[in-house]
Amino acid sequence: MSSVHVSSEGATGSPPVKAGEVRLEVVVVPVSDVDRAKRFYETLGWRLDADLAVDDGYRVVQLTPPGSVCSIIFGKGVTSAPPGSSEGLQLTVYDIDEARADLIGRGVDVSEPFHDVTGVFHHAGTEGRVSGPAPGHADYGSFAAFSDPDGNGWLLQEIKTRLPGR
Repeated sequence: MSSVHVSSEGATGSPPVKAGEVRLEVVVVPVSDVDRAKRFYETLGWRLDADLAVDDGYRVVQLTPPGSVCSIIFGKGVTSAPPGSSEGLQLTVYDIDEARADLIGRGVDVSEPFHDVTGVFHHAGTEGRVSGPAPGHADYGSFAAFSDPDGNGWLLQEIKTRLPGR
């Protein structure tokens, strides 16, 4: 089998990596069913960048969330990590309520907004979660969680104004 799909639709490109820069470009997400995962992430409105089926044991699918410079890759023969073992994959959004509503409208089961009891980041799993967004929707403090069909855990984090230097 040799099937190649590479999309340039919606691709904006990015400047080349400069000397001294290190960029996070791709995160590998372990899945059990490549086609099911592809449908799920496309349902989220993510751009399909590539679907490369090289042979029966090797297939690479790459998708990119809207506005992101980092993509995800999953497939067959891509990782030895158990399907569903990724957690804490984070998506930054401007408005947590709007992002939740969009995902719910796409059929995704998303948690209610929460913040951490410490007011800093979030604990692993569901420990330390306080119901509702951070007081005053403080930047970096409000989260909502969802999972892909394999159980890979994603978090939405609301940020309207970045900290200085970010």
